[in-house]
Amino acid sequence: MTDEESRVTRRTVTDAESRRANRGWWDQDADDYQAEHGPFLGDVDFVWCPEGLRESDARLLGDVRGRRVLELGCGAAAVARWLVGQAAEVVATDLSAGMLRHAAAGADRSGVRVPLVQSDAMALPFRDGSFDVVCTAFGAVPFVTDSGAVMREVHRVLRPGGRWAFSVTHPMRWIFLDDPGEGGLRAVHSYFDRRPYVEQDESGTPTYVEQHRTLGDRIRELVAAGFVVRDVVEPEWPAGHEGVWGQWSPLRGRLFPGTAIFVSDKPAATGTA
Repeated sequence: MTDEESRVTRRTVTDAESRRANRGWWDQDADDYQAEHGPFLGDVDFVWCPEGLRESDARLLGDVRGRRVLELGCGAAAVARWLVGQAAEVVATDLSAGMLRHAAAGADRSGVRVPLVQSDAMALPFRDGSFDVVCTAFGAVPFVTDSGAVMREVHRVLRPGGRWAFSVTHPMRWIFLDDPGEGGLRAVHSYFDRRPYVEQDESGTPTYVEQHRTLGDRIRELVAAGFVVRDVVEPEWPAGHEGVWGQWSPLRGRLFPGTAIFVSDKPAATGTA
């Protein structure tokens, strides 16, 4: 086994290890991430996924005018700023101070400002029923040990009738290596192996952790938290899109999905007789 191979593994980690690793990773990687992906994501735009699906076209959140919206795992908060342009009242959160620094820089460049809160998605610092909509594009959900707890927290802070929509790497992608080329077309892992992907240092301390759940797991998490699932969107790779983002590529994207977007609602309150 090479030194590089020994630093990438699939194994269980504690909640504390995961939180510490991912907060440290995103703090340190924030500059490189924005340099590489910032032009694609924009300063004021809502891009759901590397396939390029935009909320302006998909309208998965519905009409947000006058709605109070929470963006989890906001990164540089381009989504939150776009939502402000749709006349929503928006708050954006992220665990990483490094990413929130880029969110503040994006506000300076665009002139569009939203309140930024550093917080853990499993313990949101908001009152019950504070928001009409909660959303995240690849934020928070894949990076916590207990994503069911995130679903419960989102349910708590949503008002009855509120919407919760989030995008994650499509679960079937976990069968394959993170390779945008031919090597990424061969199945090598079990779809049912839910141990997280872990990068670790020479002492075995996790430095990056990403969690895998099956499609069924995600649906069960949502239902257990009290949501009604409205849609699961699997964006197709669009013609003419030749960009590569990590393991996303035209080669793989034209054969099988890379992203899953879950759209759900908190049931509206019903009156009593």
